[in-house]
Amino acid sequence: EVQLVESGGGLVQHGGSLRLSCAASGFTFSRYPMSWVRQAPGKGLEWVSDISSGGTSTTYAASVKGQFTISRDNAKNTLYPQMSSLKPEDTAVYFCAKSRDRGQGTQVTVSS
Repeated sequence: EVQLVESGGGLVQHGGSLRLSCAASGFTFSRYPMSWVRQAPGKGLEWVSDISSGGTSTTYAASVKGQFTISRDNAKNTLYPQMSSLKPEDTAVYFCAKSRDRGQGTQVTVSS
């Protein structure tokens, strides 16, 4: 069974930084590309970023380009985004995803 557990969310000031984590289990993590998606209050899911299985290729949504750096540690079965220059509009629940599987999410709130 695929399990994805996000952590590291919280309240951060406008312009601040945060690093989330996603611990993966139940599958061979190093064989799969992974993603981050987010859901802002009252809005649908928004794709944020992808990373290839080996971590050498990354893509970002225009809305987060320059702010987010996705990475992974295949030895630890863990996915990360490093987020910087956070803005109130980045407030959302952040999920890591493997295809259609998602974790429970972690809340990020950016104060203005």
